[in-house]
Amino acid sequence: MKRHFLKSIAAAAVAVSSFALPTFAAAADITGAGATFPYPMYAKWAEVYKKETGVGLNYQSIGSSGGIKQIRAKTVTFGASDAPLSGADLDKDGLVQFPAIIGGTVPVINLEGFKPGELRVSGTVLADMFLGKITKWNDAKLVALNPGKKLPDQSITIVHRADGSGTTFNWTDYLSAVSKDWADKVGKGAAVKWPAESSVGGKGNEGVAANVNRVKGALGYVEYAYVKKNNMNYMQLQNKEGKFVAPDDSTFSAAAAGVDWNSAPGMGVSMVDAKGANSWPVTTASFILMYKNPEDKVASQEAIKFFGWAFKSGKKLATELEYVPLPDAVTAQIQSKVWSQIK
Repeated sequence: MKRHFLKSIAAAAVAVSSFALPTFAAAADITGAGATFPYPMYAKWAEVYKKETGVGLNYQSIGSSGGIKQIRAKTVTFGASDAPLSGADLDKDGLVQFPAIIGGTVPVINLEGFKPGELRVSGTVLADMFLGKITKWNDAKLVALNPGKKLPDQSITIVHRADGSGTTFNWTDYLSAVSKDWADKVGKGAAVKWPAESSVGGKGNEGVAANVNRVKGALGYVEYAYVKKNNMNYMQLQNKEGKFVAPDDSTFSAAAAGVDWNSAPGMGVSMVDAKGANSWPVTTASFILMYKNPEDKVASQEAIKFFGWAFKSGKKLATELEYVPLPDAVTAQIQSKVWSQIK
């Protein structure tokens, strides 16, 4: 089969979520750009925050790589990335970094005759599917993981991100952790060369979700809020303890329970393939990037106020969207040790 990349069809507007302000409040407007992973959460927080304070947030859901570029270009108040920057990069750019929300990335499928979560997959078999080594849904390895299920003789089409993506970074980090073959041939990164012959690119989590729902036999990966929003089918995933688990806030919380946020510069820890019988294997945080010495100090302080409100008053909203809010001890550390560095 010839390798083919189709142009993505995004069902939702990827680029901009804008919450317009009255003219008198324009100076207080907050701008951000980056990761699509947390976009549903930031949009909901912004909606409620605007009603309560009159201050708006204009967040461009353009992917983590785009968010890093925009904060480095100083065109936004904050950048958002699911792939944390290294300590060296933070120091070089004069940035601080902190986690804002925790969620999970999920293998999603378009396969008729099965309910969401009915089919199971292991990490190694999932990697073989994304490698293009397993090309049919009735492959013997999938059949063995799903006894009693009549899997179809249908080709698998891989749907992946077409843009630089923190979701891709975390997804390929997981595949590298569970598959030496993937680690050796592809590795991890915000953008990689996808090896499967039958593959489709999509821009943002939105674009991947749209293409998975469009292409029969598709297999892709999106943040769980997009699964819920688009009524998508997904697979249970075998975790490090050998247990098959479904994605939800409880399995994301289990994976995040033992995180040592001080173990990496900028709190940029990985929760991929975490220990724990109930842990979801691809649980990740999404991070915020801000300048220590920002050009627009008023806007930066408004952004800090926004995230301070979100950490305190936005927890219920986060849970409703199947994200995991940060524990109070973590947000207290962010306020005292990270925000104190911003002038």
